[in-house]
Amino acid sequence: MDRVEQIGDAAIEVLAAEGMRGLTHRAVDRAAGLPLGSTSYYARTRAALLELTIRRITTLDQVEAPIPAGGLAEAVAGYVHDAITAGRTRMLARYEFALESTRRPELRAAYDEGGRHIRRRAAEVLAALGSADPGRHATLVVDWMDGTIFGALAGASEPPSFESLVTSAREVLAGIGLG
Repeated sequence: MDRVEQIGDAAIEVLAAEGMRGLTHRAVDRAAGLPLGSTSYYARTRAALLELTIRRITTLDQVEAPIPAGGLAEAVAGYVHDAITAGRTRMLARYEFALESTRRPELRAAYDEGGRHIRRRAAEVLAALGSADPGRHATLVVDWMDGTIFGALAGASEPPSFESLVTSAREVLAGIGLG
């Protein structure tokens, strides 16, 4: 892992734990275990630190998943379950950016590109599996996933079990003719 990735990962941790106000160069240096001033060498301003962080989130999100040979509901449920368990920190950071990007147009483009990538990939998978309207169906499935993740992380609902997520994913997929 290079230094910029290390700083980006630490910034994600800080952002998830302390929110947007807690994301400072010094906090990132401490979280990364780097000498003070290291983060500011790579991201001179707060805007540059925010840009570095959202780019790291976007990069981590762009891991390509193969089209599932079977078990689409299980794959969808697995993504959601991972996001509320092992991937919790990155999702919390992403939600912090979702709100911040409504006030900072310079972050909006990077945040939106990450969302477009996820929807494009979902549309490719759904098209390969026979969706009659992959773009619209991808939006529906991704919005269900995002709402479920947000509810679990924000405490609006009890975090669902993997089995419960599979059942719900099957119902969503059946609604678009893929269940």
